[in-house]
Amino acid sequence: MPADNTVFEAKLDSASVFKKVIDAIKDLIGDTSWDCTNTGMSLQSMDSSHVALVNVLMRSEGFDSYKCSRNISMGISLNSMAKVLKCAGNEDSITISHDSNSNVVSFAFHNLEAERAAEFELKLMNIDTEHLGIPETEYDCIIKLPSLELKRICQDLTQFGDSVNIACAKSEVKFETTGDIGKGNIRLAARKLSKAEQEITIEMENPVSLIFAIKYLNFFTRATPLSDTVRLCMSNNHPLCIEYPLPSIGYIRYYLAPKLEDTEE
Repeated sequence: MPADNTVFEAKLDSASVFKKVIDAIKDLIGDTSWDCTNTGMSLQSMDSSHVALVNVLMRSEGFDSYKCSRNISMGISLNSMAKVLKCAGNEDSITISHDSNSNVVSFAFHNLEAERAAEFELKLMNIDTEHLGIPETEYDCIIKLPSLELKRICQDLTQFGDSVNIACAKSEVKFETTGDIGKGNIRLAARKLSKAEQEITIEMENPVSLIFAIKYLNFFTRATPLSDTVRLCMSNNHPLCIEYPLPSIGYIRYYLAPKLEDTEE
């Protein structure tokens, strides 16, 4: 029997989650390295302007089968990966694997009902990735809201300005922008509902008010199809953390540095 040189193999019964993950990050970071260990797949990468950081974790127990015999780093163009994943139907299973004596990562898609199988290979890239230590931060304010709500706020305020001020105080959070044609602000109050995914919760230790480039927030909301809810974690003078939980498998976290106000006191 030929030796099994597979050092990494991960399978999901539905390709849709992986497709949505790549769609949520590919236009922001381009080429990156997936770090694969026996505990799961992860990536950490900054955008080209070094303003935003993306951190993805997909835990091994969230896969339908998972094997990683030694730690590996797979340099991949996310745009190329997205092209491969477009060849998979949402109902297809997806198996991603890497062989110890090859310079490719393999993708296999299977649909038992259609009796269809497809296989693709992507050449691996040498990518120098700098892992930034993400400090554990005790956030002054954590807001949990429906992900569609955040997407709509960002889309609405984009019509008015390039920056948005997010201010959290007491039991409400305010999004405000000012531009050439005028200004807009949207207030959300904490609310309890029978459907947990429709609730808005605000945990506040101290009031927070920070300004962010709305262009990046719109990039982040591309993860909306992955999760019903989103968390905004804020502290003064710290990057904003926006977390989209991936049910049963992990999360996507986006970090965005605040903009300095134009006028200093």
